[in-house]
Amino acid sequence: MAVTEAPPSTSRPPAAAPRTGAAAVTAGLVLLVAALAVVDITQGTAAVGPAQVFKALTGQADPGDASVVIASRLPRMTAGILVGVVLGIAGAVLQAVSRNVLASPDTLAVNAGSYLALGLVGASGLSLPLLASSGVAFAGGLVAAAVVLALSGLGTGTVRLVLAGTALALGLNSVTEGLLLLFPQQTEGLYQWNQGSIGQNGFDGVLQMLPVALVGLVGLLLVARRVDALALGDDAARGLGVPVHATRVTVVVLAALLSAAAVTLAGPIGYVGLCAPALVRPLARRFRGFVRARAALPVAGLTGAALVLGSDVLLRALVPADRAVAVPTGIVTSLVGAVFLVVTALRLRDTAGADAPDRLRIPSRTAFLVTVGVLAAVVVGVTVAGVLLGDSKLLLGDVANWAQGRAGQAVSFVLDTRVPRVLAALCAGASLALAGTLVQAVTRNPLAEPGVLGVSGGAALGAVLLVTTVPSAGSWGIAGAAFGGAALTSAIVFGLAARGGYRQNRLVLVGIGMAAGSTALISLLIVLTDPFNATKALTWLSGSTYGRTMPDVVPVALVLAVGVVVAVARRTELDLVSLDEDTPRLLGLGLPRARLGFLVVGVLLAATAVASAGTIGFVGLVAPHAARALVGRRHVRVVPVAVLLGAALVCTADLLGRTVIAPAQLGAGLMTAVIGTPYFLRLLVRNRKAT
Repeated sequence: MAVTEAPPSTSRPPAAAPRTGAAAVTAGLVLLVAALAVVDITQGTAAVGPAQVFKALTGQADPGDASVVIASRLPRMTAGILVGVVLGIAGAVLQAVSRNVLASPDTLAVNAGSYLALGLVGASGLSLPLLASSGVAFAGGLVAAAVVLALSGLGTGTVRLVLAGTALALGLNSVTEGLLLLFPQQTEGLYQWNQGSIGQNGFDGVLQMLPVALVGLVGLLLVARRVDALALGDDAARGLGVPVHATRVTVVVLAALLSAAAVTLAGPIGYVGLCAPALVRPLARRFRGFVRARAALPVAGLTGAALVLGSDVLLRALVPADRAVAVPTGIVTSLVGAVFLVVTALRLRDTAGADAPDRLRIPSRTAFLVTVGVLAAVVVGVTVAGVLLGDSKLLLGDVANWAQGRAGQAVSFVLDTRVPRVLAALCAGASLALAGTLVQAVTRNPLAEPGVLGVSGGAALGAVLLVTTVPSAGSWGIAGAAFGGAALTSAIVFGLAARGGYRQNRLVLVGIGMAAGSTALISLLIVLTDPFNATKALTWLSGSTYGRTMPDVVPVALVLAVGVVVAVARRTELDLVSLDEDTPRLLGLGLPRARLGFLVVGVLLAATAVASAGTIGFVGLVAPHAARALVGRRHVRVVPVAVLLGAALVCTADLLGRTVIAPAQLGAGLMTAVIGTPYFLRLLVRNRKAT
């Protein structure tokens, strides 16, 4: 899959580009950062305005006002500048050495790696000083970046890097969220920290991280000439005597060091390292002074500082001061980054069409029947195990007595809570698998999946919005809210991606952008409402079936039944839609109408699955792929096999999550992410030439 995009900022501009003006632009950025810094200092909950700030800075204010300015507002402003500068420079240099305009600490999963490393330390009960925590974050982020770069390659595909980074980040974050649920006391505050906030209590953190940041910045400036050479290509760099591999490793290590300093000081401030270099690239094409890395990197740093401070100023201007304190700055920058990803997707000159999946061997009818029989037996076995096993073990006789209304009070209580959980897991898994099958057929994109395309994120946003604002909402209300969110998200994703025929890069990138935006809005809802909502929402978003009742299962069961009937009845249309653009039209099939119908069913399936069992990722990717590998591409065979695989996968994940570490529990979504992440990354490696 080939993608063409403007190269990073280190590429040489046209000969006609003016030589002057770079200094004026730099001075303008400095003034902008200074103005935002002044405004940021004047904002806060205390009644300390510009006059009091001036007096505090000149030593004329009363002790109360001086304490607010010196201990809180100045450190916050300084942290914002430092974090923005290091993230902007880290993103710019990563894009230069990888020759990928979407490389950044976020898309390389650096933040997710740091988050997991700090989560492991917190869960162990260790209390580390700030510098040691920075070292832990650095190690975790560096390992994650190395994995993503190894999987995505350098300059071989813009979207490949985002896919690899997103998949790895999902897996790492799932492990970290599991640690938060298992060790709530040891990891207290880590979830709020992960949203990214520049709020500080004094200058201690800034002063300790400043030397670390300076080491990274000085190191990058020293290798800036080699970075310029790498931007010309590996062969050209070698011709100039540049050690390509050593330079690339050095740059990635220094960029990870900068990211670790920012993460340690303020938590993950999302997408600054992605957006800041993108804003500088047009300047490099217009002014020759910004061609070289030594000039472009500081400008990217200033742009990053303006983004962070501007986000903080905007947040405090739009949200009342007493509530803005609780809203992390990282949420605002993540929303900006989500919009940037969507806009980038629309601007990509995507030459990769939505091709049909590879043709597979068509097994015999006997092989298909044997596969269905084995999978049905597996589903039955997992269902029985799910009902019998848990924090208290039961016998089949207990289940029989319960079904006849003759069980004791203790057994009835256990089964009344356990059976709905098992049914919710089965129905959610089957629904997500069928949704993935339909979406992959319609878009002819093997990487399409409700979670990756943002549909699950939209459903989660709708459900969380209702849960946090109307705690007494019932099952049908949550299902309706989830469908509303999923419908809105999918309309945006598929509507934008439809331009050009659902090309793979555009579809996936728009979906990832929408998923990032949904995640940021969910975090905003959590921090702005009841503090206890954080634990409730985190449990639900991890894909937990905890607390599910039979009424919660009814919506997803009904939609699943309708979806299976539609998919089987329209199996021939599914086969035709999944082939190409021309064949369905030649046979008289209305392609737009068929696509819309299947997408509506897929969105309904994903939305009700999210409403009944929370966010469960990768099932819609793994199950259809495995089904096609087992029984071929004909949907009359793929649909039943995928449905059985999805049901077995989620039910098994739910069973393991509540039995392996009983009485503690992990959500099914966390377990499927651990399974699905390696599968997704393996799929990327297999399709390297295609993406």
